[in-house]
Amino acid sequence: MMFLSNLLGGISLGSIYAIIALGYTMVYGIAKMLNFAHGDVIMVGAYIAFCALQYWNIPPLLAVPLAMLVCTALGVTIEGLAYRPLRQATSLAVLITAIGMSYLLQNLALLIWGANPKNFPSALITLPALSLFGGELKVPGTTIVTILANIVIMIVLTTFTAKTKLGKAMRCVSEDRGAAELMGINVNRTISATFAIGSALAAIAGVLLCSAYPTLMPTTGSMPGIKAFTAAVFGGIGSIPGAMVGGILLGIIEILGKAYISTELGDAIVFAVLILVLLVRPTGLLGKPVHEKV
Repeated sequence: MMFLSNLLGGISLGSIYAIIALGYTMVYGIAKMLNFAHGDVIMVGAYIAFCALQYWNIPPLLAVPLAMLVCTALGVTIEGLAYRPLRQATSLAVLITAIGMSYLLQNLALLIWGANPKNFPSALITLPALSLFGGELKVPGTTIVTILANIVIMIVLTTFTAKTKLGKAMRCVSEDRGAAELMGINVNRTISATFAIGSALAAIAGVLLCSAYPTLMPTTGSMPGIKAFTAAVFGGIGSIPGAMVGGILLGIIEILGKAYISTELGDAIVFAVLILVLLVRPTGLLGKPVHEKV
């Protein structure tokens, strides 16, 4: 039963990584850039939900939509102010800007909320634990909600990109930005919509993360953001199914590694597995090889 408990914990943690990884993989797939400030958007979403519950007396069912709304506006603002002027710049310039934006968000959070850790309210997810195998295995309500949220988000997002007009525009911009412009697609608006969706998902991930691990501080999103980026690369960056597969596998590897190998080496095991996978398959598990014309 201990193995099953650890496995469910790994799937739950991996589901959070998968939701975060979607933001990375969508932005990279469409805008061809890495938004390393994405992990800090997670932190902002968690702080907004925390304030809504702790200080503003907003019901839990409204706290998450509020966090999503704020993070959506934040994501669009970051894209418009920091990344859009660098649309034709080198990858290094965009990367440095993304890292700078990450530190800016962390320090703004430090000024607003302080450095002391906050205890995230447990009232947000009130689903009771599920007892299995005659009560020998108890699945926390947070785990159930996290796994279900991941499944629903993946289904909705896959349907959105395949069936809606905006989703098809995103795929066109991802395939060939110049051709998309010639076909009348507003590339700037499409990329802004991508940031908006990714940032809204980051808010959900931040709430789920702090519900499972209820310590909130300005650096809360840093390591999960890095691991989610690792999950996106692991599954095949640019692939929505790859983000889900990579995130869940990464979560399972991390939890089982800490449980059966070493707690201190848990993170090292995760990155070592990533390196081994990329040595065998550089495009990730579900990534497609890209052939450049010369």
